[in-house]
Amino acid sequence: MLSRLLLYGYCYQDSNDIPDTLTTITELGSPLEMIQLLQTSWEDRFRICLSLVRLLHYLAHSPLGSVTLLDFRPRQFVIVDGELKVTDLDDASIEESSCTSNSDCFMEFPARNFTLPCSVEGRCQNMNEKRNLYNAYRFFFTYLLPHSAPSSLRPLLDKIVNATGELHWGIDETAAQLERVLNLYKSGEYLQNTTRIPKAEYRRVPEAFIPDENYRCWPSYHHKGCLLSVFDVNEAIEICDSYSQCKAFVLTNQTTWTGRQLVFFKTASNHIMPDPDKITYVKVTD
Repeated sequence: MLSRLLLYGYCYQDSNDIPDTLTTITELGSPLEMIQLLQTSWEDRFRICLSLVRLLHYLAHSPLGSVTLLDFRPRQFVIVDGELKVTDLDDASIEESSCTSNSDCFMEFPARNFTLPCSVEGRCQNMNEKRNLYNAYRFFFTYLLPHSAPSSLRPLLDKIVNATGELHWGIDETAAQLERVLNLYKSGEYLQNTTRIPKAEYRRVPEAFIPDENYRCWPSYHHKGCLLSVFDVNEAIEICDSYSQCKAFVLTNQTTWTGRQLVFFKTASNHIMPDPDKITYVKVTD
């Protein structure tokens, strides 16, 4: 799915009062608020970075040629159904800078400068693509990718952040590596190299729910409780074992965009209520 706002329609008006006016109707998105994003789950932040990379991959290989976004600030993007989409293409350009030597292919950013090679055709190689990629690094990857990520994925995520920050990779390799992270996360393969020996025993209570006994954790899908996504029951047990206040957890029938199950973690199991769509696990021994 391409990360561009869908165009539902447009209206061209040319009159004495309003000459040469074009009005467009697009899908509605939420403004990008970086502070709020930093408080969301790693899974949702990863989705935003993945949708951005998929957009940049399309722009690098568009039918018009390689397209660069000259104004890459976060306000140029919105979030639609959890994915990042670009709203304004007024500052997009397909012009690749001409050059006679490498010194003509100078890219300047507030914290870093780069010099790209000048091709035999007299064009700066991949300048549009590299400009987009470094802007993605400095505005998005460095803030959203590594923090609170699963520990076994951190080495690969750090590698992605460092490689884009140094422009060692192009968009093709960056996109391939982020898709690799997605596959590891969705399949549960990222858990294979972790130690998963339960510290406590749990009693399974089918068709049951604990309505109260909440505690807060970060990041959580619920602002008044600890609601996290898990690959399987074993991961839920591992998470509950890691919180001293966790005495039970409830598997819901809700899933995230990756298909992972949402689980409520609880401080006690004093009041268990019947619920056909949920399964409760109660810690028996510590």
